[in-house]
Amino acid sequence: MAQAEARRRSRGSGGGAARRAERSAVSVETAKYIERNIPNFEILNEEALEIIETNAETVLEEIGVNFVNNPAALERWRAAGADVQGERVRLPRGLARQLVSTAPSTFTQHARNPDRSVVIGGRNLVLAPVYGPPFVRDLDGGRRYATIADFRNFVKLGYMSKWLHHSGGTVCEPTDVAVNKRHLDMLHAHMTLSDKPFMGAVTEPSRARDSVEMCEILFGKEFVQQNTVMTSLININSPLTFDDVMMGALEVFAENNQASIISPFIVGGAMAPVSVAGTLTQVLAEVLAGIAYSQLVRAGSPVIFGAFVTSIDMNSGAPTFGTPEAAHITYGAGQLARRLGLPYRSAGSFCGSKLADAQAAYETANSLNMGLLSGVNFMLHACGWLEGGLVASFEKFVMDADQLGTLHHLARGVEVDTNAQAMDAIREVGPGGHYLGCAHTQANFKQAFWRSELLDYKPFETWSEEGARDTVVLANARVRKLLDSYQQPGMDPSIAEELAGYVAQKKASMPDSFT
Repeated sequence: MAQAEARRRSRGSGGGAARRAERSAVSVETAKYIERNIPNFEILNEEALEIIETNAETVLEEIGVNFVNNPAALERWRAAGADVQGERVRLPRGLARQLVSTAPSTFTQHARNPDRSVVIGGRNLVLAPVYGPPFVRDLDGGRRYATIADFRNFVKLGYMSKWLHHSGGTVCEPTDVAVNKRHLDMLHAHMTLSDKPFMGAVTEPSRARDSVEMCEILFGKEFVQQNTVMTSLININSPLTFDDVMMGALEVFAENNQASIISPFIVGGAMAPVSVAGTLTQVLAEVLAGIAYSQLVRAGSPVIFGAFVTSIDMNSGAPTFGTPEAAHITYGAGQLARRLGLPYRSAGSFCGSKLADAQAAYETANSLNMGLLSGVNFMLHACGWLEGGLVASFEKFVMDADQLGTLHHLARGVEVDTNAQAMDAIREVGPGGHYLGCAHTQANFKQAFWRSELLDYKPFETWSEEGARDTVVLANARVRKLLDSYQQPGMDPSIAEELAGYVAQKKASMPDSFT
């Protein structure tokens, strides 16, 4: 509560109202971010890692990367010792690694509710929802363009989801709000409808500045400058291109001590080579250049090594998900990130299916488990992803969010303390008995097994009598139940008023633009 108290002191009023809001707030249960007690799966041996690292340095030195429409970035690189010819930047061997060394290996992203703050890096895994779809789908309305009402409902579902640690960013793209204004409504929703951590706007540098200014209202200006309160997604235009929009947003966040995920956007065979080793080489070169640049802007600014990688269907040209090649790349990129001492972002509830069906389930399960085992520290798209990321599905959101509980339990590993050994139970039951009534079962059954809050395990007759509902129907009912029981977390009224005023003033200051 230190930041809340500091904020109250800085305002000089409103302390009583804030305390009343906190006392009256209804809080939902959220599991702590995952702390792995299982080993990472490492697919590359030392020789393979060294080959990829050497080749990535060669790419940076001989081929270089483009920083387009960004004279200030070119000047920063030139001053750092890079060879700059036009918009092409070539980095002497070792320069990127030298610059990357100032980035922190772990950092805390603070939430407005301190109990929801997350530590990103190390052995931890933070789960965040789907990001960016222009369409939504549910059982009632089908597939349609997303609205701000849909966006707010997703934020509410994220707040109500026990196994989800982070509110995310553009959970869906609210197409009924002007492009130049929708970031204000989205940030306001994250800040007021949830008290979990959230992401900033990156679609234009001025929108990144708006994100920082809104956080300064929520947390206090001094607190924001000294702590990280946002994590934002900075995509690289693979292959090897850094545009002025994303880099401009990165510059704003780095200057203000806010975190950025530096992430190539790779579709193997289209934006990167078809081979795993070739793709990993390009991923590493791009990430090195991007993170090095963030440290040129502000040494020590928090960053995450990102890798969004999928393969391509050579018949249709569509991206594919849950494939072995994507797994190989995700495992390998995790090893490369750890060797750099950086937090790692990858994986999610990826699938190419148009519906929350068996294809979606297979591909999503493969992708989620891959993320856990590859050592991912920040998993964007952990729930709600459908149709290759074009659609945010309400039913799949709660289906995925339910299954995230299995990641928590898998990550606990196997306990071998005296209670877990259960020798007293084995002695008590003996040959031919059963364990249902024994003392050990009675003492442990409530916490012994992970329990789904969605899936149906009833006998056939009961299931049939209740309407023979499939998982999508059950999920639709759960969406309605969660939204019906949602209660907004409390907020200091003076902060709520100031945030609403900021959004209203900003929106009134410019005409609508839908381009």
